[in-house]
Amino acid sequence: MESKEERAKIFIIDDEMININILVSFLRPNYRIVSAKSGLQALQRIQSHPLPDLILLDINMPDMSGYEVCEKLKGDIRTRDIPIIFVTSNSSEESETRGFEVGAVDYIVKPYHPSIVMARVKTHIELKRRGDMLERMAVLDGLTAIPNRRRFDQFLDYEWVRSLRYGHSFALLLMDIDYFKLFNDNYGHSEGDDVLRQVAGCIASSMPRTADLAARYGGEEFACILPETNKAGARIAAERVLQAIRALEIPHAFSKSAGHVTLSIGIASIIPTVKQRTLDLITMADQALYQAKQNGRNQAVCFEEPSTCEGETP
Repeated sequence: MESKEERAKIFIIDDEMININILVSFLRPNYRIVSAKSGLQALQRIQSHPLPDLILLDINMPDMSGYEVCEKLKGDIRTRDIPIIFVTSNSSEESETRGFEVGAVDYIVKPYHPSIVMARVKTHIELKRRGDMLERMAVLDGLTAIPNRRRFDQFLDYEWVRSLRYGHSFALLLMDIDYFKLFNDNYGHSEGDDVLRQVAGCIASSMPRTADLAARYGGEEFACILPETNKAGARIAAERVLQAIRALEIPHAFSKSAGHVTLSIGIASIIPTVKQRTLDLITMADQALYQAKQNGRNQAVCFEEPSTCEGETP
C-alpha cells in the first residue's frame, strides 16, 4: 500500500467549487489533491513542491481560459512534462482539437462519469510515472547512480538562463580525484569503481540543498552546480566536500598528496551577462582546478585567487 507521500498528486483547476468537490469526492481516496479556482491562482500554486503528476483543467474560466493556462504550463521547462486533461461541458470537435493542439493529453466532458474519469486518470498517471522513470535512468550515471554529464549540461543551461534573467550569481565546482590512475594501476579497476561510487555518494550528500546538483562529469571528474551562490558560499561548499572525502579515509599508498584518497577542486562563481556563455564558467572552474593541482592537490582554489580556499598547504 502506498504511503501518502508516494501517492500521485493531482492538481484540479476549475472556477466552480462544485466541480472541484465532485472530482475530489472520488479521486481523494487514491490520490493527493490540490486545487485552484482560477488560471492565475493555478500558475502561482503549481510551483510548490512536489509538482503534480497530473492536471485536470477546466477550459472556460473568467480570468484566463484553460487553453491559455495550458500554453503557459507547456512553455515552462519546469511544468511542460506534466500531463494535462481538459474537463469541459463543450464537446465540440473544434474545442477538442484546440485542446490537443495546445498540449493536452486527453479530454473529459461534463457531467462526470466517475468510472471514466478514474480510468483516464489512472492511465495517464501510470504513463507519466513510467516516463519519469525512463527519464531518470537516462540522466543517471550507471556506475555511481548520481546525475550524468547529460543531466549536468541540461541543468547548467537552465540555471544559466534563470540567473541571466534574475541577475543571480551561481557557482560551479569542478573536482578531480587525485592520482586516480595510480590507484587503478595498483589496486585494480574493481577497487577503483568502488572508490568512484563512494566519492560520488559523498559529494552528493555534501550538497544539502535540493537546488544544488552533483554530477559525474567524466572519468574520475565530478561537478557541482550551486544556484544562487556567490564565491564565499561556494568556498564553504567546497570545504565541506573536501572534509567529507578525507573523512572516508580510503587508503591510497600511491598518492603523492596524502596517504588516502583526496580531491582537487576548482571554483568559479559569476553573475552571467549576455556576452558570456556557459563555457566561460566551465573554463574558469577548470583553470582553478588546474591551479589546485599545481599547488599540490588535496585542496580547493577559486578562480583568479592564487591561495587555497581552505588555507591548507599540501
